[in-house]
Amino acid sequence: MSLTQDQKKTEDIRKELAAAPNLAEYLSENQEYFSSESVPELLEGLYRETKLSKAEVARRSGMSSVYLHQLFAGKRNPSRDRLICLSVGMGVCLDDVQRLLKRCGYAELYARDKRDAIIIYGITHEQDLHEINDALFDENMDTLI
Repeated sequence: MSLTQDQKKTEDIRKELAAAPNLAEYLSENQEYFSSESVPELLEGLYRETKLSKAEVARRSGMSSVYLHQLFAGKRNPSRDRLICLSVGMGVCLDDVQRLLKRCGYAELYARDKRDAIIIYGITHEQDLHEINDALFDENMDTLI
């Protein structure tokens, strides 16, 4: 996603917020820059970009169809690892995985963390969940599922 003239970079927003003399006024003036997309909406948007059925996404993600539908309906709050599994199952790119993790309040994948580095490698090389888990297991790391 490239920025248009009407969008601000996160760092610019952070600087303005730090310099704002009045929080209520700042919030009112910058309402359009706050993320308003819910987690189910974000998941649905990512899913629409796939050419897979939800049953196939569930299978590829290592989760039941019931659990997957609960996630999409906003009835379940998945863990960080479950979100990564779902992302791998949908075949989304690393940037989308990072955006999903951040939006759900989780730490983004961090290349200096060995476990995260293995996961990043798997995502960027379009490995399936089993391949990523095998690499994690081989390095004595917790698998995603």
